[in-house]
Amino acid sequence: MAVLLASRTKKVLSACAIAVALTMGSGMHQSHTAQAASEIKIVVNKQAITSRDLSRRTALLRLQRQSGKLSTKAREQLIEEALIRQELTSRRALPGQAEVDRAFANFAQGNGMSAKRMSQILNQAGVGAKHFKEFIRLQIGWPRMVAARYGGSGKLSKQDLVSKMLERGADKPTTTEYILQQVIFVVPSSKRSKSALNRRNTEAKRFRPQIDSCETTKQKAVGLKDVTVRNLGRFLQPELPSEWTPLITKTDINKPTGTRITEKGVEFLVICKSRSVSDDRAAEMVFRLEQQESGEASSNSKKYLDELRRRAVIANR
Repeated sequence: MAVLLASRTKKVLSACAIAVALTMGSGMHQSHTAQAASEIKIVVNKQAITSRDLSRRTALLRLQRQSGKLSTKAREQLIEEALIRQELTSRRALPGQAEVDRAFANFAQGNGMSAKRMSQILNQAGVGAKHFKEFIRLQIGWPRMVAARYGGSGKLSKQDLVSKMLERGADKPTTTEYILQQVIFVVPSSKRSKSALNRRNTEAKRFRPQIDSCETTKQKAVGLKDVTVRNLGRFLQPELPSEWTPLITKTDINKPTGTRITEKGVEFLVICKSRSVSDDRAAEMVFRLEQQESGEASSNSKKYLDELRRRAVIANR
């Protein structure tokens, strides 16, 4: 996982990291709450939230050492997360399992333990590794979705950039740079239908295993009907479209990503090269993303969630 993503996930989950460390020191007890029969307690746009879900989230809040009425907090968090998951899914921006597993492993390593040991602790605490991984998935995907919708706040001035770099000292921000190639199996709007898209998707998936280098993609595409190959150039990870980021970050060099249905037809990207960079442009992108993740992002996130709530059908049982 790129350093940027790892640092963002670590920051978001820092409260839980502290609590896990404390729990390890004080000893764990086996939780039996997850053994009880599960009942549907809330329905969010036809998606059920069960008593077991609420029990696991309450256990996570307890592990984070949160105070107040945890059951109420658990309900609110899971309602919001149901809305977020539905939005990410509808936008094809839900982070993939490989990315989530890497974030989980990095989080465990940051707390001085293996992913297996972290899973044991979470299971013993009544949270469950699966529940925590789904929590991570949304923590990764939602900031991207908010940034994609509302955009950045403009480029930092040279003075701001220099000031931030001086504050960091030798700790210069690092991110991943990708060189990408785009392959489009074109479906004209006049011929766009479910059967046409499915047929082109099958053709694209059949072509993908033939790709082993960006240098030969165009040559191998010769003879294929209505297929466009374009060299997209360089992108830093914070610049990647949110819907493509999970596919790109889990794909090896000279390999194609999974396919996506877009307004052009069926597309996939080829990762020509990737490398870690820490130059001034990378620093500016990271600093700008951090800026978005602060007050501005919080405001935009609330605005976005409020909109999803207004459109949602939420029923308590």
